[in-house]
Amino acid sequence: MAEGQRARGGPGTPRVLRAMNDRAALDLLVSHGPLTRTRIGELTGLSKPTASQLLARLAAAGLVRRTGNVTGRPGPRPQLYEINPAAAHVAALAVDRRGITAAVADLTGRLLAEQRTAAEAADGEAPRLTARLVARALDGALATAGLTRDQLHGAVIGTPGAPDPRTGRLRHAPHLPGWQSHALREELTGVLGVPLTVENDVNLAAVAEQHDGAARGVEDFVLVWVGEGIGAALVLGGRLLRGATGGAGEIGHLPLPGAPLSRGGDRAAARPDAGGGFQSLVGSASVRALGREYGGPGVRTVAGALAHEAVRAEVARRLSTGIAAVVAVVDPGLVVLAGEVPQSGGEALRALVEAEFTGLALRRPPLRLSRLGGDPVLRGALRAALDQAREAVFRTG
Repeated sequence: MAEGQRARGGPGTPRVLRAMNDRAALDLLVSHGPLTRTRIGELTGLSKPTASQLLARLAAAGLVRRTGNVTGRPGPRPQLYEINPAAAHVAALAVDRRGITAAVADLTGRLLAEQRTAAEAADGEAPRLTARLVARALDGALATAGLTRDQLHGAVIGTPGAPDPRTGRLRHAPHLPGWQSHALREELTGVLGVPLTVENDVNLAAVAEQHDGAARGVEDFVLVWVGEGIGAALVLGGRLLRGATGGAGEIGHLPLPGAPLSRGGDRAAARPDAGGGFQSLVGSASVRALGREYGGPGVRTVAGALAHEAVRAEVARRLSTGIAAVVAVVDPGLVVLAGEVPQSGGEALRALVEAEFTGLALRRPPLRLSRLGGDPVLRGALRAALDQAREAVFRTG
């Protein structure tokens, strides 16, 4: 190797190798939890002296700390090491038309606080989502956690619609009053004072499923979200497919038999029960309407509608038609059903959708229900924020 390459810290130099070993050890501590020096050496292939130097280096950088000793074994009790939770903090926010939920976590992913803030409404107006509302939700969560904004490494906010990577504008979400700025991310970043990523909510739900849910370990899958809004997240080769304008997966506008074409551009999404396409067939409003048709005017909820066998059968038929169109294009290894409609219909609805695929001239991927508890969008935003923070603070080389 040339001397100049060594001076620049090129591949194979001691500095680069140390950085690689440090990162490997940190990733192990994230995935396994507290480990001894000996176990870190075994998992990384490093000698005991090298592992000791590595841990001392990471401790000096504030990235790891000692956390007690191994118990329940004879002889000397080895020291355990863990990620230092205070090395960074992150925030996650999930937006819907009724308000914003904010959560704060430390670098290990431990949830420190969560705050729900309702959307603001002026007299006679629809509730509005504003940067001020985001700040209020975030500050409430931070106060509960005993933190301030300057202690945050970054934040990820999940919102309906598609953030256009070229313009920063939120597309396909006119049903979110006050959220249509051409510089939404910049405005939010300016108000919050922390680095911020704006991401589609269904994409973040897929992130959560990939890490902790029904799609764990699956590289190619589609998450189909069916609720007041309809969307899909396409994960191919382990990576989210966003499209040229961020609109990949906006299947609510998918033209299907039995539904009018979705017209009117972005305005078509202003009313979730209108606009045509897949949305008008299986969205929550349509399912409630089917419930009233089959069960009478007393049916007011999606769960109440899907309690009727005839409604489940019709919703399953409609769902299978839309999902078949997605499968024909994407050919995923798995389809995950999430959102109010699949969760209310449960296994009975899932089995009916699966049965509708029988005989189709398509390969039939496995069909699973989401099994995540809580808010999957918030969980996905937290996972994305943690991945970003770890990528930044774990650069020790």
